[in-house]
This record gives sequence, structure tokens and C-alpha cells, in this order.
Amino acid sequence: MKRRGWIGLATFGALLALWIVVTGYGFVSPGRFPSPKDFALSAAQIVLQGYAGGLLITHALHSLFLVILGFLVAIVTGVPLGLWMGWSRRAEAAINPVFLIVRPIPPLAWIPLAILWLGLGDAAKIMVIWFAAFVPSVINTFAGVRTIERSTIEAARMLGTPPRRFIVEILVPAAAPMIFTGLRLSLQAAWTTLVAAELVGALVGLGFVLNMAQQDIYPGMIMVGMVAVGLLGFATTFLLSRVERAALAWNVAAGGAG
Repeated sequence: MKRRGWIGLATFGALLALWIVVTGYGFVSPGRFPSPKDFALSAAQIVLQGYAGGLLITHALHSLFLVILGFLVAIVTGVPLGLWMGWSRRAEAAINPVFLIVRPIPPLAWIPLAILWLGLGDAAKIMVIWFAAFVPSVINTFAGVRTIERSTIEAARMLGTPPRRFIVEILVPAAAPMIFTGLRLSLQAAWTTLVAAELVGALVGLGFVLNMAQQDIYPGMIMVGMVAVGLLGFATTFLLSRVERAALAWNVAAGGAG
């Protein structure tokens, strides 16, 4: 294990020890913050017996489905829009004023409209998650295109490079590092928005578990739900980093050669 891994493991161990001391010696009331034993019992309950109408795996898979679908829709819509705005000054002039107005609106502010348009089902939740992930993907893709030297773009135009070939072979590869930065931020935004999206009209999901545990005054189950969200977020971010490393292998090799 690398030194950085050992440091992270030591930090985790220190936090665990602090948790045991704080709860074990009664510095914090069990009704406010669960002990490791309470957390373990809550985890065993939802894994083996179920809570809030389902097992942990059922809630986790449903939340994962919502995040992935909202994230994918954000990629399909946000990345092309960012490429277009970065490439075309006319597109930027036409779209950017509207985007600048929409961009500061918090994703949670879209919940009432999402429910009004799409009802209380999963579609409304996916819409809210999509918006949260959409904005970072557009901004970073746009920034990535603008880092490309204008001489490169002008040379491609002078040589008569077909638009499709220009996008695939020049525009996307050059902007790819910033695009993946935007995707990481988009994925994080999707997970941070998930719980709030699932608080309204949900019958399953980790957000629903957190909501029910809050109503039941069940700190141990609240922490189980939070940890589940954190682990799923970590796993999906790790997978995205693997995809990024594979897609940008040429960039890593070039950096090493330099």
C-alpha cells in the first residue's frame, strides 16, 4: 500500500476511535448520535430484515438507478451544449445569457416544477438530479474547448476538415481533461441532490430511508443511510476515474514523456 493509502487508513482509524470514545463515555446522547453498536444493529436490521418497506439492497439499487440515469442524461445534453458554445461564438452569444440566468438556480428549487410537470414518480426525481449534474458538465466542457488554441481551430477550418471529423479528432480529445473534470463534479452533484429529490413522494430509496428514520427518531438508521450514500458515491466516482484513466491514457503518456 502506498504512503497516501496508509495515511488515509490512519485517519479513518483515528475517527473511529474518536467515535467510540465520544459515544462510549456519554459525551453525546445516543438519541442524538448513535454508538458503533447502534450503527451495527441498524445496519443488520435493514440488511437482513428490511426498513422503510425494503432491504438495503433494494433502496440502494433504486437510488443508484436514479443517479446514473440523471447523470447520463446530463452527459448527453450538457457535454454537446458545452462543446457547441465553446466552438461557436454565435452559439455562445445566443445561449449563454439564458444559461447564466438558469445556472444560479439551486437544483432543489426545481422540485416543485418537476412534481407539477412529471408527478411524484421517478421522472421528477431524475429531472432534479439531471439539472444538478447538467450545469457542471456544460461549464467545464465549455472551458475545455476554450483552452484549445484558436490557431488549431483555424488551421482545421483552412484545411477543410469535415465538422464530424473535427469534433471527433480535434475538439473532443483536446477538451477531454476538462470534460472529465466536469463529469466528476456532475456525479458528485447528482449524489448530493439525490437525498433531497427522494424526500418528496418517494416509496423506496436511500433518501426515503433517511426521511423515515428522521421521523422515527432513529439515529442509527440515519447514519446507515448516510454511509450507504457515501459508499455508493465513492464507488461510482472510482469507476469514473478508471474510465477517465483509460480514455486519457494518451494524455498521461504524453505527460510522462514530457
